[in-house]
Amino acid sequence: MNSPKPTLLLVHGAWHGPAVFDKLRAELDKLGHTSRAIKLPTSGPEPRGGMLDDAAVVREAIAAIDGPTVVVAHSYGGIPVTEAAAAPTVEHLVYLAAYQLDQGESMFGFHGAPEPAETEGLFPIIDNPRTSLYADLPDDEAEAAVAQLVGQRLQSFCDRVTAEPAWRSIDSTYIVCEQDQAIPVPEQERMAARAKNVRRMPTSHSPFLSRPAELAAVLDEIVAARA
Repeated sequence: MNSPKPTLLLVHGAWHGPAVFDKLRAELDKLGHTSRAIKLPTSGPEPRGGMLDDAAVVREAIAAIDGPTVVVAHSYGGIPVTEAAAAPTVEHLVYLAAYQLDQGESMFGFHGAPEPAETEGLFPIIDNPRTSLYADLPDDEAEAAVAQLVGQRLQSFCDRVTAEPAWRSIDSTYIVCEQDQAIPVPEQERMAARAKNVRRMPTSHSPFLSRPAELAAVLDEIVAARA
């Protein structure tokens, strides 16, 4: 028998903040789910630290939830979740077009890019974010989303996973976004091979904005089917 309905902990990606999940959280609420969205310190108007600082925030958020948790990570957020989410109360991991890395991997390394010797400063916002991140949003909504993007620490992309990956001890589902122009689908498929289950959505990189009700329904099914 499944345990009581878990809290969904939502972890944003690079250049974003927790408010990006507001539309999704409203849809989850309609389905009777409790959710929390956290702020990663490497992303923001005053970004600081590296991936391990983000992982510490994920770990603290999990510990603060009274009861079972399903952690949902988007894009870069998959890396600190992989580092930090192996906790007894975490029942499932969801990687939404996210980096499901292995021990010793960094984002740079996964893409085969050389890691810079100097990791201070910010990593530039992705090229053409309106298309890369929000291709399936109406122009006005995409422009508003682009206007909300914030700085992202370069170090977060260079830091390697140091712990045994959480997905090795906790079942995971990878959601492939099939029209994604930020993380190409073949690269998502490489990471999805590490997950126990794979789901697919015909969306760009940010379905929590373009199709929040559909994404909420997928998450509801994942929660219901968890072991």
